[in-house]
Amino acid sequence: MPGRAGLRRARAAAQLLGAREERTAVEVVEHLLAVNAQHLGATRQMLAARGAGGLDEALADGSLVIAWLLRGTLHVVRPADYAWLHPLCAPRQRAGSRRRLGQLGVSEPQAARAVELIAEAVARGPRTRAELAEACAAEGIPTAGQATPHLIGRAAIEGVLVAVGERVYGPPPAAAPPVSEPLSELGWRYLRAHAPAEAADLAAWSGLPLGQARTALARAGSVDVAEPPARIPPVRLPAFDEYLLGSKDRSFAVPDRLAKEVHPGGGMLRAVTTDDGLVTGTWKASDER
Repeated sequence: MPGRAGLRRARAAAQLLGAREERTAVEVVEHLLAVNAQHLGATRQMLAARGAGGLDEALADGSLVIAWLLRGTLHVVRPADYAWLHPLCAPRQRAGSRRRLGQLGVSEPQAARAVELIAEAVARGPRTRAELAEACAAEGIPTAGQATPHLIGRAAIEGVLVAVGERVYGPPPAAAPPVSEPLSELGWRYLRAHAPAEAADLAAWSGLPLGQARTALARAGSVDVAEPPARIPPVRLPAFDEYLLGSKDRSFAVPDRLAKEVHPGGGMLRAVTTDDGLVTGTWKASDER
């Protein structure tokens, strides 16, 4: 591993932060494999920091979709990558879904029926969260509080829907040609956008067990990574940016004096400003649309 300055430059360059180039949203997402989409305003800013726009158009025409994938969290991906990432990530999410729905008063038979109802609804066209909740409630399935988003999450785990906008859902993309070795694909695609990195970084980013992360990197083989520039230009990154999300230990980019400000706990990762890949402070947008 290079020193911290070299590590920052290498990872920032791998994250497409080293050169100001115009790109499309699809190009950036393809390179990064999966882009956090918990808040689409932040996702747009994430793409803009890498020279790309057009997220909404790509979601509208189906060249990108939003799905519950890595760490069980919403991510923007290409349909071709959804096809192999979903079966890789979904199995680990099922137990947590059953437990949480039970806590919310939704039985397993009710959850199974909700998945059927949601699949039927989105097959007829895009549906809002409220419309899916209404379809479930009509058959006596609990939808109050967090029950609706967790029912939608269960439907996503079972592969019957993806998000096509903010709280708007549709059917999953058409089947794509299979990837023969999903772990190998995951390993080299992760390294292409995050190297230098280790198995613990991939495990933290993907939500997969450390053993699977080790296997993925071992199968990935060598990955050609471009030489980083002598200096990374200043850039403003949104909350949950992939530059920081992609590593388990963020001290390579976050000085000790800013650590608690950048990640104060509770899963929060604040928007930051960087210079030469080093975090110099945090910021808050007045309008993140």
